[in-house]
Amino acid sequence: MRPSAYPEPVERLIAELSTLPGIGRRSAERLAFHLLKAEESTAMALARAITDVKQAVRHCSVCSNLTDHDPCPVCENPGRDRSRVLVVEQPKDLIALEQTGMFDGLYHVLMGRLSPLDGIGPGELTAAELFGRIDNPAQNPGGEAVVEVILGLNPTLEGDGTGLYLTEELRKRGVTVTRLARGLPTGSQLEYVSKAVLADAIEGRQEMG
Repeated sequence: MRPSAYPEPVERLIAELSTLPGIGRRSAERLAFHLLKAEESTAMALARAITDVKQAVRHCSVCSNLTDHDPCPVCENPGRDRSRVLVVEQPKDLIALEQTGMFDGLYHVLMGRLSPLDGIGPGELTAAELFGRIDNPAQNPGGEAVVEVILGLNPTLEGDGTGLYLTEELRKRGVTVTRLARGLPTGSQLEYVSKAVLADAIEGRQEMG
């Protein structure tokens, strides 16, 4: 293998940047040279931001949302309707829904979806923590009992399968199970859907039948 024409620290930076999603070798080189030309304070601010994210941000012990303090601001807000929990796959889905301003309940982030072909079963998700909030109200913020669980899963084959599993388990526990209205395009991702469509989906949620 021919030696790199770049100094070792630059080559290492390019190699690390190229591991990011959607970043190939050429894009990594452009980013590396941008950082080389930037003021030292700018580059160090980026380095500190990355360090802070890895050291300070964690998952909420109640809902698994990303937060820099536990519990997260949504869970600790006494003004939220703590009897309703909207279940999503990832923190980015929660953020998309929260930005609509249409939902005043709590959330639960599954951190994925069921995918038997990929070896992802209920044990790899936070389903047990969700069921714990239902079975034991003391685990839900304010000690309030959950009466409705809204499924805000992505309308994909895996998302639908996850919804069916959760519906079966939740109905055993006597809670109402609804889902976001199917105004959401099949195969789409919540993070890419407009706020207006998400707002309509929340308002038009349906009971799981």
